[in-house]
Amino acid sequence: MEKPNSDLEIKTEGWKQINWAKAERYVFKLQKRIYAASRRGDVKRIRQLQKTLMRSWSNRILAVRRVTVENQGKKTAGVDGVKSLSPDARLKLAGQLRITGKSMPTRRVWIPKPGRDENRPLGIPTMYDRALQAVVKAALEPEWEAVFEPNSYGFRPGRSCHDAIKQIKNCIHSKAKFVLDADIAKCFD
Repeated sequence: MEKPNSDLEIKTEGWKQINWAKAERYVFKLQKRIYAASRRGDVKRIRQLQKTLMRSWSNRILAVRRVTVENQGKKTAGVDGVKSLSPDARLKLAGQLRITGKSMPTRRVWIPKPGRDENRPLGIPTMYDRALQAVVKAALEPEWEAVFEPNSYGFRPGRSCHDAIKQIKNCIHSKAKFVLDADIAKCFD
């Protein structure tokens, strides 16, 4: 009997024994396949691969690691009061991640606006919801990266404002062009 090319079941005894390089490789390969299917326009294949990726053990443990170990806000508690997780709790959280359509309420914190006397609201989700968002993000990002414009730089992984500035410089290098600089900060209030 041939072993399926999947990692849906738990294959580790503990958080410290996880082969992170192998998990990242597995997730990256699935993301590349989603990207390629999106470039071809094969919607049925995209959805199949996204479901596989969202159910994948590798994607779930990477999402939990991202929000509990690597993220800058890892010590920020949501309404459940959970600030940091032990390695066993991280494994348990990865095993519990299921997309049900329900989420916990976010904790509302008011933070000061820089240079003003006003405050703005900030919603802090629970660790579970943050990990679930990371799972879904890993599945959705490759599909949309394939259809975005090549010269869009806002909120894209691996792109920064320095890349946008470099592209503008390259475009106006050979001939004179007009550059429109607009401050649209208050446009959506």
